[in-house]
Amino acid sequence: MRMSHIYQPVMLMELLNRGGSASRREIAAALLDRDESQLEYYEHVTTNMVGKVLTQKRERADPDGALHPYRVVDKNNDVYTLAGFDQLAPEEIEHLMGLCKDQLDAFLMMRSDPWSHRERSSGYISGTKRYDVLKRAHFRCELCGISADKKALEVDHIVPRNKGGSDDLSNLQALCYTDNATKRDRDDTDFRDMAESYNHRQEACSFCDIPSGVLVERELAVAIADQYPVTPLHTLIIPKRHVSDYLDLHQPERNAVDQLLQVRKQAIEAEDATVTGFNVGMNCGEDAGQTIAHAHIHLIPRRKGDVTNPAGGIRGCIPAKQHY
Repeated sequence: MRMSHIYQPVMLMELLNRGGSASRREIAAALLDRDESQLEYYEHVTTNMVGKVLTQKRERADPDGALHPYRVVDKNNDVYTLAGFDQLAPEEIEHLMGLCKDQLDAFLMMRSDPWSHRERSSGYISGTKRYDVLKRAHFRCELCGISADKKALEVDHIVPRNKGGSDDLSNLQALCYTDNATKRDRDDTDFRDMAESYNHRQEACSFCDIPSGVLVERELAVAIADQYPVTPLHTLIIPKRHVSDYLDLHQPERNAVDQLLQVRKQAIEAEDATVTGFNVGMNCGEDAGQTIAHAHIHLIPRRKGDVTNPAGGIRGCIPAKQHY
């Protein structure tokens, strides 16, 4: 049996831990417990919602009417501490737990679905339609490109409901929870074409047809050996999408480029111990020296003594200005 994803071993572990049988709910809870993207989502909720409320400074009056500041919860970095907890007796802790449980039970009695606020506030979409939106987006955020495995995705109304937006598939897009929270209900930007743009290639572009001799490949970029190296092991990092220069790259492409720069840097250092530095650069525009109108980034290994005076580095693109 192949276990190609986290789900299968987690389910089997849950069955083993529960004597061979577990309910669907119990298995779902075990999967949720292992889902880092969901944990990150609720860390976001803790920081920006419930944690923010409970750590607010409040005031209470003493018997003489004087006001004294206090907080229910204190926060130090990412640790929350119930104020005065160390002074509580066990029976007081039990009493407070009971009060919280009563409050929770009362809320649940008023609302059979405690998550219904999502439907009103954020345009919650469930079931088949949500799956269709995520599938269409290839389970990636249609703004930043991050995958659902790394961050929880939400279904966003392009035109918000409060502006008359519908639940039709044409008005829905997949965004990670961070981008969706940033977008808010004031914005009706449609990001769906951005994801599709990653597939853009231009005929007769020498970098759109991935050259031979690929050193490392990622979903959005490749690394190849420069055919006209400035120094040995000179590497080019090339985004797959046809785009004129580095300054027009989407953020996910820049992330991919940065990752490949690190991968190649480490590989070059492992291969050649004489490498003591690097020049990293890109030419953006013909007047800046760009000869191929497809974004590419140079990673040029440097070695001690390869030029008489390396001071100024990239400033040497205008020789008279290199040394200062």
